[in-house]
Amino acid sequence: MEKITSFTIDHIKLTPGVYVSRKDPVGNEVVTTFDIRMTSPNEEPVMNTAEMHTIEHLAATYLRNHKVYGPRILYFGPMGCRTGFYLLLIGDYTSCDIVDLLKEMFAFIADFEGEVPGASAKDCGNYLDMNLPMAKYLAKKYLQDVLQNISDKQLIYPE
Repeated sequence: MEKITSFTIDHIKLTPGVYVSRKDPVGNEVVTTFDIRMTSPNEEPVMNTAEMHTIEHLAATYLRNHKVYGPRILYFGPMGCRTGFYLLLIGDYTSCDIVDLLKEMFAFIADFEGEVPGASAKDCGNYLDMNLPMAKYLAKKYLQDVLQNISDKQLIYPE
């Protein structure tokens, strides 16, 4: 079998950033998959499931309610390796196109107070696995360390 695209990326050279993972034609549209890499693979500790789960709930809620991008959101969810998230958008986008959206989203998460949306037995299959304080910490760290001064090197996969 051929390797899938995400397994052809050199994870030794990969740093936190925002990358276009792939673009797929679907009917008359293009679906752009983004790799929102929050930690350096195989160097930094991976994120725990509780904070990833919390980020997922908050980010998905924020994105699907966004006035501009909301109708274009297909999916936001965690990577199995727990180093980041995937965002799938309807449309042909570049990494630069969504930096401002991600800044807004991670600021929303970093500043969030209250009950996490969907964090109840009725709404979620694992609602007890949440960690809002750590999710806020990681969102703020990514916003400050990566998104605020993102470089070209953090927008295009390494060769």
